[in-house]
Amino acid sequence: MRTTLAFEGVPVLILDKAVEIGLAKSKTDALRMGIFALNREYHLVDDVELEMVGRKIEEEKAEMKRKGLEYLPKEKALAKYR
Repeated sequence: MRTTLAFEGVPVLILDKAVEIGLAKSKTDALRMGIFALNREYHLVDDVELEMVGRKIEEEKAEMKRKGLEYLPKEKALAKYR
């Protein structure tokens, strides 16, 4: 996901300071760190890996539905190799 953000005031001061003292390599890194800190504090996504896999599966299902495709059962997919 690409997003363009514009900050002014206190957020800019905080991002600049994080880079200046070496806490983050860039303002973008500082924002990433903030996002992970937000998740640690509020437990927005408890199992990140499970959530990412679930989203990928849903994307794949939607793409297959759009193309009119369906999953092959394991037995049918492996039949020609037996």
